[in-house]
Amino acid sequence: MTVLTRVRWLAMLLILIVLTAAGSAYADTPEQGELNQTDQTDRTPPNLASDSAILIDAKTGTVLYARNAEKEQFPASITKIITGIIAIESGLDLDSIVTTSKEARNEDGTRIYLEEGEQQTLINLLYGMLLNSGNDAATAIAEFVDGSKAAFAERMNRFVREKAGAAHTHFTNPSGLPDAAQYTTALDMAKISRYAMRNDLFRTIVGTKKMAWDGLTWKTTLINHNELLGNYEGVTGIKNGYTGDSGFTLVTSAKRDGLELIGVLLKSPTKSVLYKDMTKLLDYGFRYFDMQQVSTANAAYPLAGSDEPSFAPKEPLMAVVPRGEKPIITVSAAGDVLVQTSLGIETAGRLQPVSPNLGAIAKLYSEQSESVERAASKSAGGASEPSMGNKLRIFFVWIGLLLYLFLFAFVRVKRRRLGRGSSY
Repeated sequence: MTVLTRVRWLAMLLILIVLTAAGSAYADTPEQGELNQTDQTDRTPPNLASDSAILIDAKTGTVLYARNAEKEQFPASITKIITGIIAIESGLDLDSIVTTSKEARNEDGTRIYLEEGEQQTLINLLYGMLLNSGNDAATAIAEFVDGSKAAFAERMNRFVREKAGAAHTHFTNPSGLPDAAQYTTALDMAKISRYAMRNDLFRTIVGTKKMAWDGLTWKTTLINHNELLGNYEGVTGIKNGYTGDSGFTLVTSAKRDGLELIGVLLKSPTKSVLYKDMTKLLDYGFRYFDMQQVSTANAAYPLAGSDEPSFAPKEPLMAVVPRGEKPIITVSAAGDVLVQTSLGIETAGRLQPVSPNLGAIAKLYSEQSESVERAASKSAGGASEPSMGNKLRIFFVWIGLLLYLFLFAFVRVKRRRLGRGSSY
């Protein structure tokens, strides 16, 4: 490799390093206006009587409110959320015929009055369990899927850990009937419910207000026990519960203007208080939070270009932002889009890296130069002093220009000397 070739490669490398540093400095130092919240609303948390509560955004999982959210409590019939989603995702034909066992027939508590030997389709039993909270249906489903309630409970425990990330939950039966070893937390139930609500069939079932039931000895219209369904704007599901040990429990989801919330309440003292608390919780979420598409500046993509970007999202990235706040958006070295608000720092998603080439470098170099000219123009026109991020950016760009001019002059001098040498 000749001296000139080495110099050219060195020049390109130095320019790339300087431009990358400029972009990184700008990305890591937000604009002055972004550092401060604008018109922040004073968020008064809801006054709830339920012992444990949590409110999350269904899309991102962002926690919007929590109290005793990791305290272990008895779940009661919200256990059936797990039984339902497992059956749906088991791969079994939902039109399969399920025969009711003696054990299922004799279950305590709320029932759909299945008789021993009665046959129903799996899909019918799912509706009977999730709408009317049938404990007999839950046992029939568990036995059909795994042969016994005990084997099904083992599947439940694996499922919630591996699929939903529930770390403080343990099940011993599919219905939620009292058992000292059956417990969960509000946070875990929020994670489990968020997972379940991604399934279209599950959403359809828990969002159904009523359906005709044609049982062997019981013919009726099943009414969804979740009393907020149809009585609170935007409710989409999902399940309530009660035992003497658990108190009243409830998981509810609701969607308005692109924002879907999931609320969980555990150990509420009365049914009336339960639904009042959930109304307060959802009202709080819809009043104080918005779903926004994350809008990153060019600085979030250090070598971004419309044709050859260095980072590219697979889909629009969304984040929940407190109403009245302007979030700080940054991109990590790994391509994670970080959204900082008064809620903390949440990851909105990860961008996919794209290897840059000289075309992308040249494009960015041109954009950086134009940015310097715009900054100078604003300053001359009486604009406010540039932020520290812009100052660093301008500094690095000038350093890059000086390096380029120096190396360009060096190459020209070297060529002249070589030219003189070759003329002798």
